[in-house]
Amino acid sequence: MKIIDAQATRDALAFGPLLDALRTMFIEGCEVPLRHTHVIPEPGMQAGMTVLIMPAWQPGGLMGIKTVNIAPANAQRGVPGLHSTYLLYDASTGVPLAQMDGNEITSRRTAAASALAASYLAREDASHLALLGAGRVGSLVPLAYRAVRSITRVSVWDRDAQAAGRLVERLQEQGLDAVVCKSAQAAVDGADIVTCATLATEPVVQGEWLAPGVHLDLIGSFTPQMREASDTCFAGASLFVDTEEALAKSGELLGPMSRGVFSAQDVRGTLADLCRAGRLRREAAGERTVCTVFKAVGTALEDLAAAKLVWQATQ
Repeated sequence: MKIIDAQATRDALAFGPLLDALRTMFIEGCEVPLRHTHVIPEPGMQAGMTVLIMPAWQPGGLMGIKTVNIAPANAQRGVPGLHSTYLLYDASTGVPLAQMDGNEITSRRTAAASALAASYLAREDASHLALLGAGRVGSLVPLAYRAVRSITRVSVWDRDAQAAGRLVERLQEQGLDAVVCKSAQAAVDGADIVTCATLATEPVVQGEWLAPGVHLDLIGSFTPQMREASDTCFAGASLFVDTEEALAKSGELLGPMSRGVFSAQDVRGTLADLCRAGRLRREAAGERTVCTVFKAVGTALEDLAAAKLVWQATQ
């Protein structure tokens, strides 16, 4: 079995090819059973560690299994909050093919899926990105978005101002007009696209902050206890999800639905629907002033698409 380290995994997942691989996989489809979710309590901590086990396969092709450990309390320890590994197998024989760096696969495919959705939902002229959350995933979002929109300005906010500052320095080195904002509201002000990539359990973005026609991208929360956006963010918006699993897993959606803000029937489609439609729904519908919302909880389909790309690049 081949061991593919973090650098080799990263090198194989440039955002252009990765977006193409994701689009193809969403169109072709693969077998994705419901993920296994387990919580390991930690004495003295409000939240324990969440363990996700995510398999996916294409019959006659490849099978992958990702294990993800998410420990929100790691922020207090100065340790990344997410760690994962990915194992790739031959789906016919069960022979192990490779172990890959799951952190790189998770972070890069998450940012790429966000950008893929935006390629259908964000305005064509969107250039100002507000980024709430400067962690492993959030730090990749501006680069992923540059593959689909002409992003020139990035306003960054994070509860850790030093983390925001470090990210802004890196973005400036890459030619972006990037600034640190003292508040989430200041970052969102005037933005065309707002991405939330945090582990928040209370809203970090309010609907009244959003400009007409903004695209709101919610990729941080993935359990019923997590939430990044207020109820008002969904009022009158066109809502899309990465998969229907989001309706059962995300506190972002479960809370507002329980309060009657919207229903499951109000969701306009999934990322697979967007990819198969092959057109920009916002422009086709003439909805330039309507806010669009994309809610993602992640799917093993994305992991398998990324792993296939890594496997092909390292042969």
